[in-house]
Amino acid sequence: QVQLVESGGGLVQPGGSLRLSCVASGFTFSITTMRWYRQVPGKERELVATITSTGDSTNYADSVKGRFTISRDNAKNTVSLQMNSLKSEDTAVYYCNGFQYWGKGTLVTVSS
Repeated sequence: QVQLVESGGGLVQPGGSLRLSCVASGFTFSITTMRWYRQVPGKERELVATITSTGDSTNYADSVKGRFTISRDNAKNTVSLQMNSLKSEDTAVYYCNGFQYWGKGTLVTVSS
């Protein structure tokens, strides 16, 4: 049974930081490119960050470049998203993705 379980969301003030984590099971995580997406109600889901299976290559949406960092630990089947200098426009539900599998999301709210 495939599972992707996100955690780490919450309420943070503008300029603050959060670290999201996603623990995967039920598929071969170590050979899977992993991605973080986000979605605001009423808008399309947006690709935020991508990391290759070995972690040697990453890509970011222009809106988060220089502020967010994606990483992975293949020994722990975990992919993380470090989010710094958060802005109100980063408020969204963040989803972990690998292959066609999706987590249920974790809500990030950036507000004073």
